[in-house]
Amino acid sequence: MVSFAPDEVGLADKSPCAGIRADLKMCLLESDCCRKDKKTPRECLQAHLVPEECMQLRHTFFECKRSLLDNRRRFRGHKGY
Repeated sequence: MVSFAPDEVGLADKSPCAGIRADLKMCLLESDCCRKDKKTPRECLQAHLVPEECMQLRHTFFECKRSLLDNRRRFRGHKGY
């Protein structure tokens, strides 16, 4: 799987979790649920019809977003890097 970093690919979104968000988006769009069943990525995630890799990316994205709110993480850095 290809990983997207905001600096390497030139993503318009420069937020700290943009690379993980792009990876999650591509994983969901390439899953059989979205491609064959023609469902939206949100429907596939809610029904747990995506591969384990996408679920791990979802958890990593959640941890990255949560680390933005944690004041102790300011000194340790954001998760997902």
